[in-house]
Amino acid sequence: MAFLVAAAANILLVLMLLRLASGPPAPPPPRNPVLVDLLPEPTTTPTADKQATRQKKAGRKTPEHPPTPTAPSAETKAQPPAALAGPLKMVIVTPDVFRASDISKLPQHPANQSQSASDSDSADAGSAGDSTTDGPGTGPHGEPLYNAEWFREPTDAELSFYLHSRPPDGGWALIACRTAARYHVEDCIEIGDSPPGSGLARSMRQAAWQFLVRPPRVGGRSLVGAWVRIRIDFTQAAQR
Repeated sequence: MAFLVAAAANILLVLMLLRLASGPPAPPPPRNPVLVDLLPEPTTTPTADKQATRQKKAGRKTPEHPPTPTAPSAETKAQPPAALAGPLKMVIVTPDVFRASDISKLPQHPANQSQSASDSDSADAGSAGDSTTDGPGTGPHGEPLYNAEWFREPTDAELSFYLHSRPPDGGWALIACRTAARYHVEDCIEIGDSPPGSGLARSMRQAAWQFLVRPPRVGGRSLVGAWVRIRIDFTQAAQR
């Protein structure tokens, strides 16, 4: 048995050597190439898919033409339109009644007459207390120039700070200012001074930010923003 096994092994080994010595195996025959086209899938909306599925289940086909509308019946044509609303209700009066309803011709109440009289008296009183003007068109831009009324006269200390020298006896300065809120003045300009060239008007224009002047009154109303004429006279006893 050992001899037979050894002989069989030797025979198999010789066959394998002979196969290897005969060369590599022949290559397989060539095959034609396979071409594959990748096409996109058709896009369908979910609504169309659902409709197609429902039609398949029900076994119905989509109609090719839409249904034609039916003509209205004779009963519908013969139906009368809705009745219109009737005319508005009006009250017809005679011309005499219409003229009598005019309230402008009614007699005035005595209380109203007394009130009108009191208003007229108040207007006259307010006109009596109006500020006097220096004439129409005498302001810097043609505005009325009213005579100033002091709310508080300036002190000697307030004026002396802007005076370069002691003013002469009888000297004066004249300026025009526009009244502002809280009795102040602004936008002052020089009009004149005496002696001429003394610079008193320039000094008073510089000190005018301290002046407190009442605004002019016309018809009982305070005209804040109107222009006023301010004159300051200088004496040996006091400067004011």
